[in-house]
Amino acid sequence: MIAKILVGILLLICIVAALLWGGYNQALTTPVVLEQSQEIEIEKGDSFNRITNKLLEQGIVIKPLWFKLIAYKNKVTNKLKAGEYELKPGLSMPEILAIFVAGKSRQYSITFLEGWSFKQVLQQINKTPHIKNTLETSDYQSILTKLDLKYKHPEGLFFPDTYFFEKNTTDLSLLKKAYDKMQRVLTTEWDKKDNNLPLKDAYQALILASIVEKETGAAVERSQIAGVFTRRLNKGMLLQTDPTVIYGMGDSYKGNIRYRDLRQSTPYNTYVIKGLPPTPIAMPGRAAIHAALHPAKGKSLYFVARGDGTGTHVFSATLREHNNAVNKYQRKR
Repeated sequence: MIAKILVGILLLICIVAALLWGGYNQALTTPVVLEQSQEIEIEKGDSFNRITNKLLEQGIVIKPLWFKLIAYKNKVTNKLKAGEYELKPGLSMPEILAIFVAGKSRQYSITFLEGWSFKQVLQQINKTPHIKNTLETSDYQSILTKLDLKYKHPEGLFFPDTYFFEKNTTDLSLLKKAYDKMQRVLTTEWDKKDNNLPLKDAYQALILASIVEKETGAAVERSQIAGVFTRRLNKGMLLQTDPTVIYGMGDSYKGNIRYRDLRQSTPYNTYVIKGLPPTPIAMPGRAAIHAALHPAKGKSLYFVARGDGTGTHVFSATLREHNNAVNKYQRKR
């Protein structure tokens, strides 16, 4: 009788074990995200049980026992990374855990355009959702201090590009990413520069590149425009470039440069000061930096916009030629 009981118990154990084993194997492959994508946010400090409950609250049909067993077997119960995740239909429990462990959280993006000022960069950051604002945007020196940068002004230090980030990424970390990329690009381009340029260091190259960026209406003319400014610097001529004047005018610029503005002494008025202004006037892209360090050879010292909507210019070697071009294309004489 006892033997029969023992056999019965053993048989029951085998049946239960087989059922459990079958359930476990089924849990490894069965999709738990069904008809549509689901979003879940794991916050710092969330326990494994809390994460499990969040999944259930989102309608993801996990089996808590199997979910925990799979996590335990793979030794990942304490390795799930904080972040905002998008779980797509067809994912199984092991696949969800793998996503959490890898930290493949949802990415957002922000774009800084070539030619933007630092003020425009901050405005873009402030209006972009999911970024954690930590900076006092009116205090540029404080921003530089927090970034541990030894500059007097942040203008031009950040590379124009599209940057991807996770929810609650700080404005400071985005600026750091853009600064680091500018340093990589600038260093690479500076190391390959032409010889005998009138530039003392890479920062001066950045200043010149920012002027080229703002003066360029047609990309094919970047090196020509850089050539004009390079020859002017070599000859000790004033750069006489309007974008620097506009930058120096700040908020007082209302769309037109008057004669008195050209005579107004500011650190950025290149109709008055010799050489380069003290800082960049915008964010230059790689092409503008490359042009500043590889200016086109030639004799032109002047250029004027054609005003025909193409963004191109007429380049002249003498003041007489330039005045004739101004009369023809600007004054329509």
